[in-house]
Amino acid sequence: MKVNSIADLSIVEHSYQTAKREEFLSKGVNLIDPDTVYFSYGTEIENDVTIEQNVIFMNNVKLHSGAEIKAFTYLEDCEVFGGAIIGPFARIRPESVIGQNSRVGNFCEIKKSYLGNGTKVSHLSYIGDSDIGEQTNIGAGTITCNYDGYSKFNTKIGSNSFVGSNTIFIAPVSIGDNTLTAAGSVITKDVDSNSLAITRSEQKNIQNGMIKYRSKRNK
Repeated sequence: MKVNSIADLSIVEHSYQTAKREEFLSKGVNLIDPDTVYFSYGTEIENDVTIEQNVIFMNNVKLHSGAEIKAFTYLEDCEVFGGAIIGPFARIRPESVIGQNSRVGNFCEIKKSYLGNGTKVSHLSYIGDSDIGEQTNIGAGTITCNYDGYSKFNTKIGSNSFVGSNTIFIAPVSIGDNTLTAAGSVITKDVDSNSLAITRSEQKNIQNGMIKYRSKRNK
């Protein structure tokens, strides 16, 4: 078919997508709702992969057997190994590798990063220009601050570590194996293995502070 208009292009694209869906289904890929999954040229998917509805594959995505991609996930130029679970509502950006049995959960973005086997980034986090070891847990709201407005910098987090919720890493920074960062910490210096890192302002409670505040506001 000749493509002479946007309408023609849409028809050809629809035919291509239908063919790719049929190809992957015939190879043992479990597409929960095939018509809602978009594939790009060069997408590689092994058998025994499960893909839920409304998933977008951009260029150069490879999924290994046993991986699971949940609904509303966007993947581009990345590799996902067996047993890994991605999504729902996750974005995997170029030059990322997700190791075996790892987890990237809802509203997480991974960019140019390596996640070791069994590592979990489960909630509301941005991991960019990072190398994370095996069996490490990244708490909700963790951010790697990789850009200063001029250059990108790397964050390295070791294996068997626990990153507390809302930890901020100011790259470049390196965290050793078997480390713990306390929730709400801003990490600006390297942390040795087997260490606890905490940066937190002291809490101050003001008696009757709310009464005084409302009294002032209601004048």
